[in-house]
Amino acid sequence: MRLTTKGRFAVTAVLDLAMRASKKPVTLISISTRQNISLSYLEQLFGKLRRNNIVESVRGPGGGYYLARSAGKITVADIVQAVDEKVDATNCDGEGNCQGGQPCITHDLWMGLNEKIYDYLESVSVQQLVDSQNKRQVAASVISVAGAAKSTTASI
Repeated sequence: MRLTTKGRFAVTAVLDLAMRASKKPVTLISISTRQNISLSYLEQLFGKLRRNNIVESVRGPGGGYYLARSAGKITVADIVQAVDEKVDATNCDGEGNCQGGQPCITHDLWMGLNEKIYDYLESVSVQQLVDSQNKRQVAASVISVAGAAKSTTASI
């Protein structure tokens, strides 16, 4: 089972966009720089994301991308599906022809895992990811400030 870089990069890019889009449209070059994802690859992904109503674009100066609907209404599963990514633990792409045209003895196990993975991805919204990142950044800044305070105190 694997989620390829296409799915991972799409989720990362949409999360980056969601974290910055409240101010103005976000350019792909800025996402590319922050996330170290090729600009041409982002262009391909965002074409699919736009066609599947995950993002919308604004052309011209000051243009870029923004979410097509609120971050709370977009799930990770929506993003993964929009870029034609499949999360599949079977060796038969879910066809049931694993062994001589018939399902293998573990086919149902892997199909069940596929359902659980999809259910999980469907249960996580982009807003939840944004909130999680914001909490992580606040915690990191608190640790950083506390560390700086200790250094200052030790110097005095």
